Amino acid sequence: MRLLARVGSLRAIVAVTVGFIALNMILVVLGNVTDYGTNEAFVQHVLAMDTTFGEGLKWRAITSPAVVTIVYVAIILWEAISAVLLTAGTIAYLRDKEDSARKFASAGLLMIVALFLGGFITIGGEWFAMWQSKDWNGIGAALRMVTIAGFALILVHLNPRRATQ
Repeated sequence: MRLLARVGSLRAIVAVTVGFIALNMILVVLGNVTDYGTNEAFVQHVLAMDTTFGEGLKWRAITSPAVVTIVYVAIILWEAISAVLLTAGTIAYLRDKEDSARKFASAGLLMIVALFLGGFITIGGEWFAMWQSKDWNGIGAALRMVTIAGFALILVHLNPRRATQ
């Protein structure tokens, strides 16, 4: 019974949730590095706005290969740092280091929200009109990541004493 109580505790729930988000980000980084060209093409098309239908916004387009590379490498580095922070948070939760765990997990989750809400939905979706593209529209995937990270942030910041009352 005691083991079941620990497994069902808020700390365990948060550790598992943060751990799977960390694993997801590790796999995202691995995919972006080992299949570099596929997602680089995504970034290139979004920045170039070459599959959007509105002409009035095309002045925003960026077609420089150097800028595409810089943006894509920055995205990968951002994702990698978030994966490291989330992994550190998971380990800290498993070691009962609640304060450290919360700080690491919060930082990693905030980075995910910033990347996918700020970078993909706001900048990619609105500034570069990604929402107009049938082929290069990542808003759905970005929204999924924002939702998952936002849910996890709420879990991370729940007061464990109040959650058990």
